Amino acid sequence: MTNKARVEGRAARCRAAIGRRPDGGDPVVDWVHHDEAVTASPAPVVAAPNPLAIHTARLTLDVTPALRGRIKVTAFRRGLTAAEMLRELLEREYPEGAP
Repeated sequence: MTNKARVEGRAARCRAAIGRRPDGGDPVVDWVHHDEAVTASPAPVVAAPNPLAIHTARLTLDVTPALRGRIKVTAFRRGLTAAEMLRELLEREYPEGAP
């Protein structure tokens, strides 16, 4: 037996099996895969009309990383995206037809 064959044989015996990740325990992973669990009992999906489908314009704001984090956490807790939450806030503060 050559040295190369001996080393390759040892490496083959020492390899650990790679398995699946353990399920549960990580709230981020659970949140990402939430839709997969919901689709187990399908309900009819009705697309809501998008009020922004007519025309949208991008608005860019410079905010601190701390403020950005607070916005994202608050939106997540409310079950919204940051964009949805900020649109609602802007609509409240600047209603259509206001001077």
